[in-house]
Amino acid sequence: MTESPLKKVKVSGTAQAEMDKLGKQFDAFDENVKSLTLDRMNEAPKQESEPTHKLSQTQIANSKDVYLKPDKIIGCRDRFNEKFRDDYNFQKEYVNFIAENKELIGETIEIWTRPFGGVPAEYWKVPTNKPVWGPRYLAEQIKRKFYHRLVMTNTVTEATGMGQMYGQLAADTTIQRLDANPVSSRKSVFLGAQGF
Repeated sequence: MTESPLKKVKVSGTAQAEMDKLGKQFDAFDENVKSLTLDRMNEAPKQESEPTHKLSQTQIANSKDVYLKPDKIIGCRDRFNEKFRDDYNFQKEYVNFIAENKELIGETIEIWTRPFGGVPAEYWKVPTNKPVWGPRYLAEQIKRKFYHRLVMTNTVTEATGMGQMYGQLAADTTIQRLDANPVSSRKSVFLGAQGF
C-alpha cells in the first residue's frame, strides 16, 4: 500500500481542540452557503441606486419618438397556443420607457426575447438613457435582469469566558443590472406614472 501524500500533522491537545472548533465553524459556514436557495436569494433586499440618466421632464417631452424594431428574427416551428392570445396582445403593446445599463453605463443593451411559445425569437438593440417605444415584454424582460451578490461579513458567532469568537456568514443582496423605467407623459408631479 502506498502512503497518502497528505500526512496528518501531530499537534498538542489544545491545538487539536482549536482545529476541531475551527472545523465545526467551517462546516456551519458551509451549511449556511448550501442553504442559499433561489427562494431565499429572491427574498434578499434590493440595493437602492440612483437612475443613471439625468433627463429633465422638459428634455423627455422634447425628445424625438424612437420606435424600436428587432434587428434579427428567428422563426419558430411551434404553433401558438390560442389560449394565451389576450396575454400576448397585451404584452406586445408598445410602451414608452427609458432603459438603463447599470453595469456598463451608457452601453447599448443587446437582448433576445421570446415571450411566448410559438412566436419567433427577436434580437433587440436598445439604446440607453433616452426615451424609447418598445413592446411591453421587452421592457419587462429588461426589468428582470438582476443578480445576487454574496457578501462575507464578520459577526460574533460564539461568546466564551475568554472573549468573543468571530466567524464569517454569507449574506446576500440583490443588484439590478439592467433597468427599464416608464416615461410619464403627464405634466403634473402629483399624478403617478403609468407603469408597465
